[in-house]
Amino acid sequence: MEQHMNTSPLMGHIASIVDKELNELQDARILSSLMVSISSVISPALRERLIKKADSIMDTNNITHINYPRRIVQFLRSIKYTHRPLLDKCNQVFLQNIDRMDPESLSIIVGLYQSLQYNNSGFRLMARARLIDTMDHCEDVTSFTKLFTALGPMASQETKEKLEERVLALADEMNPSQVLAVLGTMEEMECRNITLISKISFLIQNYLDVYRPVDLAKIAQSLVLLRCQTPELFSMLQKRLSCNLKSSFVPGDVSMLTRIISILPSPRVDGQVFSKVDSILPQCSLSDLSSLALAIVKWVRTEHQSRQNTCGSFGNLLQTLNSCGRDRINKIDNLDLLLDELKYITGDWLEEVLLKETISVCQRLIDQVTWKNVADFALFITRTNYLCAPILDKLASVVTEDITKIHYTAVYAILLPFIVLNYEPPNGEAFFNTCIQYFLPHLHSFDPHLLVLMGYSLAVAEYFPEALIRAIFNIDFLGKLDAQLETFPSSALNMRVRMRLMEFNRSVCIECPEYQIPWFHNRYCQQQHLKVNGSISSVQRQIHQLLGEILGGLNFAKMSVMTPYYHTIDFECILDKNKKPIPYMDQNMISTDLLKVQWGSGSPVMETKSLPPGAQRVAIEFLDSKTFCKNSSNIKGEYVMKKRQLEILGYHVVQISSLEWNSMELSTKEAWTNYLRKQIFAVDI
Repeated sequence: MEQHMNTSPLMGHIASIVDKELNELQDARILSSLMVSISSVISPALRERLIKKADSIMDTNNITHINYPRRIVQFLRSIKYTHRPLLDKCNQVFLQNIDRMDPESLSIIVGLYQSLQYNNSGFRLMARARLIDTMDHCEDVTSFTKLFTALGPMASQETKEKLEERVLALADEMNPSQVLAVLGTMEEMECRNITLISKISFLIQNYLDVYRPVDLAKIAQSLVLLRCQTPELFSMLQKRLSCNLKSSFVPGDVSMLTRIISILPSPRVDGQVFSKVDSILPQCSLSDLSSLALAIVKWVRTEHQSRQNTCGSFGNLLQTLNSCGRDRINKIDNLDLLLDELKYITGDWLEEVLLKETISVCQRLIDQVTWKNVADFALFITRTNYLCAPILDKLASVVTEDITKIHYTAVYAILLPFIVLNYEPPNGEAFFNTCIQYFLPHLHSFDPHLLVLMGYSLAVAEYFPEALIRAIFNIDFLGKLDAQLETFPSSALNMRVRMRLMEFNRSVCIECPEYQIPWFHNRYCQQQHLKVNGSISSVQRQIHQLLGEILGGLNFAKMSVMTPYYHTIDFECILDKNKKPIPYMDQNMISTDLLKVQWGSGSPVMETKSLPPGAQRVAIEFLDSKTFCKNSSNIKGEYVMKKRQLEILGYHVVQISSLEWNSMELSTKEAWTNYLRKQIFAVDI
């Protein structure tokens, strides 16, 4: 290891010896050291044996030294394998010894967890408390840098400001590696301290000559995301990155450097970069090709805007890239390899170019679906928004047969494609109930945010386990959730979880009033409503005009209506008992007062006293392409849930499909008018 011979034949020979002697090995120190050392050369079979052995030693040995489980977690990170049972056991050792851990150890473990996408709110909260306790004792630049990298991403806003002040005071004493670590942490913290960003940028510029190509790539990405305003630094970075790219022969490095160059403020490229990308395309993985596709598309747009004559060359390069992608995906005959390459693909390239071929290959390899890869496969299908019944049926079959072998936290990922795509497999109710009954005994072991996401997702599918509802809607749990959300560096994830909690609260109040769960999101919804600047599309304007003609005037149809429990609907109209439109003349008489929303089994969910006897509210929703599965007219789960809840609230719901609205059949004003009239004045209202 010290000679950097990680992948040498000699290391392979050592791995072979470990394989032969593994049954006799009982020392956690030796095992964990060997696991880290040979991680680059092990076979899948030896990987499984090492994990099983480590799991056994964690059970049978009284392990108190944190270095042993830390190395086991490092091994899992090296092989990119999130083995939840083993991680949970290692995490238990960390929790028991957290009072003795210094900022460096905590920083290492937090980083390893992040790489593995392993979230444990208990560890994060205890680690944060421990780091805050040590803040005043970190006076030298080395210890403070380690504290900053560990604590910064999960600190409160007040603590972040204190940390940023200390960084500014100590910045001039930092060496290049410390400045790099601080910059990466600032990116993770979504730092907006202009003075600090400028200071670190200045230091980076002085140290550019000592950084490796991978470091330069990290620097460029961080500075872009931090909105750094230093053009000369970006210019220097582009020159160095382009030089490194031209001299590299490793496809992954070329792909990474190309992606970074493309996000710089001046992403112009010269012919040598173009040629280098073209030369390595046949050797690239799918994730590498995806990164290159993003870069090339951005270059095309830039060249088009500057009216350069190289767009044709870029177009040819993109065609070559697409061809390489199709060749690679059609040659893959191992599902685990396919899922590994697809895991890191971002952007629209897969969806626009390779999706049908990818789904076809997935069907060809469907017999390779096992309980070990079913969660990863389910997550991929969710990302694609592609409804393929045979694949989903296979997932359900494998899960039903081997549910006891799957970690309970994986149930969320497994159920997600069925819920999002609004698909029920054969014996669907039994499948859902099997999954629900499997995870219910472990409710108190879930991270709070994951439990909220689980509850919301099940509500979309119209499943409301009482034990899950009671576990979430109580003061203790909501306090734990708030504490966990404070440790999230990503404001987007924080807001997503809070939104899902609101939507789950709404679902339970509307669909399960017998549980007597209070509606406590009025203020939150009002705040969110004020932040949203709703824009009206040309289609919505068109529909509004047509509604005015059908109903007798624009004052008969309201746009962007807020319902009780804060659903937003595109249009609302009211019909009397004879199906005659009622104009919105007296808003106080007609509109529902949002503050009058009630809950409980004995009270109505919607105030209807203001409506004339027999009158009916009609909600008219325009469903754009995102409402449907990628390959069909099947409406996705969240929009089915919305219609269901609006009907409970007393609406007749008209859903206008963009697939129908934009069809050849409805291509004239008369056809659109007849379509709307038929939907609104339906006989069975």
